[in-house]
Amino acid sequence: MTIWAIVPVKPLRRGKSRLAGMLTEDQRARLNRYLLQHTLDTLNEVPEIEHTLVVSRDPAALALTREMGGRTVLEDGAPQFNTAIQRATVVARAHGAHAVLILPADLPLIDPPDIRALLERGQNPPAVVIAPDRRQDGTNGLFVNPAGLIEYGYGPGSFQRHSERARQAGARLEVIENPALGLDLDLPEDLEALGGLEMLGIS
Repeated sequence: MTIWAIVPVKPLRRGKSRLAGMLTEDQRARLNRYLLQHTLDTLNEVPEIEHTLVVSRDPAALALTREMGGRTVLEDGAPQFNTAIQRATVVARAHGAHAVLILPADLPLIDPPDIRALLERGQNPPAVVIAPDRRQDGTNGLFVNPAGLIEYGYGPGSFQRHSERARQAGARLEVIENPALGLDLDLPEDLEALGGLEMLGIS
């Protein structure tokens, strides 16, 4: 089975706007670059993943991805998260992907075993494996086998939405509650839970 990882990335200098009260624009840009690099490094250490595909409208994010051996899709038109991921899924399937792992680029604690846990639970299709965020609201990891089985529904309440779409598709639904996959850096309390930028070696 050929597995592709898809990583949607907002512009590095504009992402994490909800941390603007704690971090300067330069700090947020360094944080976003660090998080993307960490995500790509982690995915590169998982041999089960054939290719990593980053979809973004940011030339800097796309350039970093290519430097690290990943593939890229330039997002164009009005920003639309679900449309961008759907487009990336079409590209992955056109190049032979049987299954896709959607992973955001803001999970500072993930390591290869966390990724493998997602993949292992979804080996027998049709299957959808979801790692919700620590608030049980968003979707921090989504493994869909076969690729294209469900329509993406990211945004507030996406964990329940993806769960329902998996059931409607007749897929086996697996939910993984993992602290590393559950912590995404989105709000000030997320950064505080991590211990601040110093924990990432960023000042």
